[in-house]
Amino acid sequence: MNLSPGMVVTVYFEGAHTPKRRPALVVSTDLYHATRPDIIVAVLTTNLPVANTPTDYILQDWAPAGLRYPSAFRAYFECSDASDILSTIG
Repeated sequence: MNLSPGMVVTVYFEGAHTPKRRPALVVSTDLYHATRPDIIVAVLTTNLPVANTPTDYILQDWAPAGLRYPSAFRAYFECSDASDILSTIG
């Protein structure tokens, strides 16, 4: 799978009790991908009331990105193996 910065994908994030499949934003660069086997993603959430910190961003273009609901970017990052990406959304 060819992953680029800004792509919306699904990946399992570690939760408080169990991993949860969530939409995420690819934040690692093409240069990073050319030299590393992993990928850096940031979580996206539909729980907009909690997305109120200075490092959160309510997405204005969530529908064109392929998301089903209004969503926010959260500065919660995870490194995953590229093979852990479950699907691409947009």
